[in-house]
Amino acid sequence: MYTLAIRDYLKCAHSLQGETFGLAQLLHVITYDVEVVFTTPELSPDGIVCDFATAQETLYNTLGSMNFKNLDELPFLQGKNTTTEFLCKYIHGQIAAAMADKFRGDVKVIMRESPVAWTTYEGKVGG
Repeated sequence: MYTLAIRDYLKCAHSLQGETFGLAQLLHVITYDVEVVFTTPELSPDGIVCDFATAQETLYNTLGSMNFKNLDELPFLQGKNTTTEFLCKYIHGQIAAAMADKFRGDVKVIMRESPVAWTTYEGKVGG
């Protein structure tokens, strides 16, 4: 298997819904380290997993819609409990949609809240 990994940061504010979250129910700021790993058994005709610049720009644009914003106020996240797990799947969906005609394989989104806590979501991209 071949892999290409890219990284960026998401800096945002949000509050979590439910007693499970204790003080995190209050509005708070968080910085996520976001990594996206593209995996495929075969290289493209150009000899690459996918174009690095396109993958990086796609991640940048995806995070840009949320970066330095209060997630609770964004129309496309209204009514959602923006847990790290939810955000992983959301980011995966955005990356998958943008890269579907440029990459075939698996994409894994890893979001790190700290050096000791992270979550992932992984799924197929392309036909």
